[in-house]
Amino acid sequence: MTISTHLMTVDGIQTHVAIMGEGPPILFLHGWGVDMQTMLSVAERIAAHGFTAHVIDFPGFGKSDLPPRAWSVGDYARWVIAYLDAQGLEQVYLVGHSFGGRVSLVLGAEYPERIRKIALSNSAGVKLPPSLRLRAYYLGRKILLAVLSLPGLAKQKEQAKSYLRKKFGSADYLNAGPLTETFIKVISEDLLPFAKRVQAPTLLFWGDQDQDTPLAAGRILEANMPDAGLIVFEGAGHYAYLDNPSRFVEIVVYFFRQNTSE
Repeated sequence: MTISTHLMTVDGIQTHVAIMGEGPPILFLHGWGVDMQTMLSVAERIAAHGFTAHVIDFPGFGKSDLPPRAWSVGDYARWVIAYLDAQGLEQVYLVGHSFGGRVSLVLGAEYPERIRKIALSNSAGVKLPPSLRLRAYYLGRKILLAVLSLPGLAKQKEQAKSYLRKKFGSADYLNAGPLTETFIKVISEDLLPFAKRVQAPTLLFWGDQDQDTPLAAGRILEANMPDAGLIVFEGAGHYAYLDNPSRFVEIVVYFFRQNTSE
């Protein structure tokens, strides 16, 4: 299958795009800290079943330029719509992973007329209650920084904050670089209110060993989205769609083909 890769300008941002196949369009949205490469293999396999796959690097990832400022999930969703407009795509299927799931939830809620069906793997966006260990960390951090706020301890306070960031910050946070402010904005958003407004039929794929977006988040999405089903891949982790690609592709192709005239 021929894969066309090129750079194009989308809403003022130089964007890396890969397009393959022929048929109804599917847009693939990758996770945080990676790029389109993580989705190309499944996109190619799904496209082989009679679809046109559009795989893009989000602004700030892969070969796409950085966003002009710290973006929210809504900003990324609006940029996706600008991409659809630029390509003349009135309506698409969505496949999203992790951060791509966040963007998909906003797209499904805010632009329902543009989205046919959605397949999400290990979607982020649901805020779970912090664990006992995490609550203890937050309490200890609060007490420590309160003590170091006393006069004459400003230097020690900044050193402590820097140490805590390096010691306990997530890999995504530590590696965010120029997207650090964007990362903070993105993870602070609770997208469950958006999920409740998504009308497009949705399949949720999850690995029961996912430590980044636990299965509990998938169950919450399934319970709150109007038309959603949850499929659990036993033994799979945060990249469930790559841990069991054959099953993922088979189910997604069948799901997207159901009740369509194409």
